[in-house]
Amino acid sequence: MNHKIEKVNLAEKFDLIPDHWNPRIAGELNGQQVKLAKFKGAFDWHHHEQEDELFLVVKGSFEMEFRDKTITLHPGEFLIVPRGVEHRPVAQEEAEVLLFEPATTVNTGNLTDSERTRTNLERL
Repeated sequence: MNHKIEKVNLAEKFDLIPDHWNPRIAGELNGQQVKLAKFKGAFDWHHHEQEDELFLVVKGSFEMEFRDKTITLHPGEFLIVPRGVEHRPVAQEEAEVLLFEPATTVNTGNLTDSERTRTNLERL
């Protein structure tokens, strides 16, 4: 196998993303994907039956709402949402977020018919 080893510049990759709530694949390892997305506004309440998700803020900030609390994340901070936990990210201003999750993870989780559901993700 010919593996091309290259560094990834997050600022350059985020500059290629023109929209919100539409994750792109920036890398893959061990059945996991590193995804980049811009958040703005409120996403849909959802959960993932099988997958845990990691959200790392690169730029800006956002709030992860849970049914019983809200956690605010700033640049350099990350949060892991365990499988089965209902959550909703909300960004008052645009935020650049790195997600690390299994390749099988669908962004809207149990909401498979949402207009925000993305299944064939673009690679950056």
